[in-house]
Amino acid sequence: QVTLRAGAELNARRVNQYSLTLWAACPGEEEVEEQLFVQVTTGQVLRCDAPFASAEGDAVSVLADVAPWTPLYAVLPQPLSGLTVNRGVPTLLPLPFSVQFRLRNRNTPLTLTRRGLVLAPASGFDRSKDTQTFRLEIEVMDRHGHNCSGAVRVEVLPPRHPPVTFLEPQQAVVVPAGTPPLEVITQVYARGDNVRYTILAPTAPVLFTINEVTGEIRSTCQLEVAQVQLRVRAYNALRPADHDITTLNVTVQGTDRRVPSCVPAISVSQVPETVSPGSTLVTLRCTDPASADGSLQYSLEGPFASRSRFRMQGPQLQNATLDYDSEAAYAVGFQFTATIVVTAGGQPPRSTRVPVLVSVTPVNEFTPACPNGAAFTVLETAFGSAVGRVTGTDRDYPRDSLEYSLEQGPGPMQPFAIDTRTGEIRVVGRLDPQQRKSYRLTVRLTDTHNDMDPAKRRSCLCDVAVRLQPTLDQAPVCSPEVQELQITAGLGGRQPVTRLACQGRPDGVTLAYAIAGGNEDGRFRLEGNTLFYLPDDLAEPKTFVLLVEVWSSPAVPRRSTMVALVVHVTPRSTPVPPSTTTQRTTLLKEPLVVTLTEASWHPTAWFVAVLTASGALLLAALGCVARSLLCRKRAPGKLLLRKRSWDAVEQKGSKEEQGFPPAGSLVSVCSSVPSSVSPPAQGQFDGRAQDPRTGRDYLFNSITGARRWI
Repeated sequence: QVTLRAGAELNARRVNQYSLTLWAACPGEEEVEEQLFVQVTTGQVLRCDAPFASAEGDAVSVLADVAPWTPLYAVLPQPLSGLTVNRGVPTLLPLPFSVQFRLRNRNTPLTLTRRGLVLAPASGFDRSKDTQTFRLEIEVMDRHGHNCSGAVRVEVLPPRHPPVTFLEPQQAVVVPAGTPPLEVITQVYARGDNVRYTILAPTAPVLFTINEVTGEIRSTCQLEVAQVQLRVRAYNALRPADHDITTLNVTVQGTDRRVPSCVPAISVSQVPETVSPGSTLVTLRCTDPASADGSLQYSLEGPFASRSRFRMQGPQLQNATLDYDSEAAYAVGFQFTATIVVTAGGQPPRSTRVPVLVSVTPVNEFTPACPNGAAFTVLETAFGSAVGRVTGTDRDYPRDSLEYSLEQGPGPMQPFAIDTRTGEIRVVGRLDPQQRKSYRLTVRLTDTHNDMDPAKRRSCLCDVAVRLQPTLDQAPVCSPEVQELQITAGLGGRQPVTRLACQGRPDGVTLAYAIAGGNEDGRFRLEGNTLFYLPDDLAEPKTFVLLVEVWSSPAVPRRSTMVALVVHVTPRSTPVPPSTTTQRTTLLKEPLVVTLTEASWHPTAWFVAVLTASGALLLAALGCVARSLLCRKRAPGKLLLRKRSWDAVEQKGSKEEQGFPPAGSLVSVCSSVPSSVSPPAQGQFDGRAQDPRTGRDYLFNSITGARRWI
C-alpha cells in the first residue's frame, strides 16, 4: 500500500512525476521488482488511467482455480491534482475523495465492489472449461459529478496442473488359468488430477473390468488359457481432453498347482541348551513334483520371539540363540515354534509349510555363588532369634533355586540351624559368651531343578561369621511378677508387707524400686525392695493394686520390669481369724480368653435354590387342591366316553339325530347330578356335554347312553 507521507506537499509546477521502485518477495518464489510512476497534475478533473479508459480496455489474466471472492482488478481513479496509477493492481488503496463505481453490463459472474475491486465469482470459475473471457464496463463518478469510464477484460486460463500420464506405457501381466471371477489381476496408475480409468479395447468378449477410481483390473469370469491385449485410458474427469493410454498384455497360462513335498512334514525335536550356535536341528528333504530342476527357496515365519532363535541354511534349520536360562524362554514354556516355508517358482508361486517345534532342556552349567561378606551380629542372650539370611545366587534357570545346609549340625559346639529353603540362620541352642565371642559357620549351597538329571547338582561352601554382642543393660527379672497379699492393719508404726525378689543383668548390679501406680493416699512406702504399709483409720476392708517398677541403671532409654501387687487390707476391728501371718500367694499369669459368639446363618447357594423351588412347587400344589375343591362344589363332574359307549347308543338311534363323534375320540362331558344323588331313570337326562367335532351341546343319560341335541 503506497500512501502520501504526512505533511508532504505536492506541486505539479515543480515536480510533475515521481518514479518509485517497488520490490516484493514471497517465501519459495522469485523476487519481483517493478516501477511505479506517480504523475502530479493540476485541476479537479477526474481521469482514469490509459489502459482502463482505452477502447479495448485493460486486461488481466487469472487461473481458473483461484479461490472464490479473490480480488482480480482494482480501478483507481484520481483527480488531476492527486495520484494516478498507470495500471490497476488487485490491491485496495485508500481513496482521498468520494468516488462511486457502477457496472454497466450485468451478464457476468464477476462482482464489482463499491471501492472499485473486481472479485472472482462466489462459487469460483468452472475448471472443466477451456480459456474463458469476461468483459466488464465500469463507470466512475465523484461527488462533483466528474466521471470517467473504462473496461476490464478478465481472461480465465485453465489451471496449471500436471497432465495425466501413465508411469508405464506398456505392461505385461501373467495370471494362472482358473482364476475365479472378480479376482484382482493387476492395477494401473497414472499421474495427474481427478484421474479416472476406462478400458477402450477389447469391447467383446468382456473378460476384465476396471475400477474407474482406483485402477484395479478384475476378472469377470473364470479365466481360461488365453492371451489378451487391453488398452486402458486414463483421463482428467474435469478436462477429458487431458488423457493418456497404456497397453496391458495379459497372459492366462495353465499351471501345475501341486506344491512341493517335504520329509519330515512336521518336525518335533528336543535339544539341550548347550547346543552350539550353527548346529543343524532339522534337515528337510523336499522335492517339486512340477519341476525337475529342484529350485526351491526356504524361509522362516512365525512369532519373532521364537523365529529369531533359528536360521535357515538351505534346507537345514540351524540353531541361532537357543537358551534355557532366560525369562523369554520361560515365557514360551521352553518350547520354540517356527514354520519353514518351502516355495517353488512359477506364477503363482507354490509353497508348502513345515511346522517345527524345538524343546530346550536345562543343563546345569553354573556353580552357585556365595554372598560377599556374610557376617552377622547377635545378642549373647538370644535364643530362637533370627541371626541373618544367607542369600546365594545361581545363574541357571530357575534363578537362585538353592538349598542351604550347615556342614555341622546343631549341637553344643554349634547352637545354630539354617532354613534349607530361605537360608535364614537361627539360634537353637545356648550361647556361651564366656568361652566364645564369635562363631564361624560353613554353609553349603546346592542348586536344584537345574538339569534333566536330578543327580547332576553343583554346590559350594560359604563361610559365615557370627559375632556375639554383650548385653550390658537388661531389664531385671523378678519372681514372681504378680503377687496377691492379705494383711491386717495394726496400730502404731509402719507394717512390712512383702520383700521383692529381683535380680539384675549382669549379676551384682544395684536395682532401684519405685511405686508406679495404685498407691492411694500414700498408704504404702518402698524402702529398697521392702514394701511397708502405713496404718490409718481404715474402717472397712479394702483391696489395693500396686504397680512397682524395678530398673538397674539410669541409662536412656531405661530398661525396667513391672511387678503387680494385690494387697487386701483388713481393719483390726473386723473379725478375722486370729493370725498375724502374712499370706503370700503367687498369681499364675494365664491368658484371658474372651469368646464372643454371634449367631448367623449363611446357607450355600444350592440350598437356597432348592428351597425356593420346593416352595414354588408347594404353592402350586396347594393351588391345584383348592381349585379341585371349588370345582366339585360349583362345576359339574367330568366323564370320558369312549368308543364302546358310543357304539351301544348308535344301535338305538339314527346317526343324524345322535351326531356321534368319530370312533376313538374323547368327549368331555359334565354331569349335573352330584355323586351323592341316586342314579337317574332311564328316560331322564342327567348330564350335558359338547361334541368336540361339531361344537354343539347335547343332553345325555349316563346309564343308557341316550342323548338329545340342544
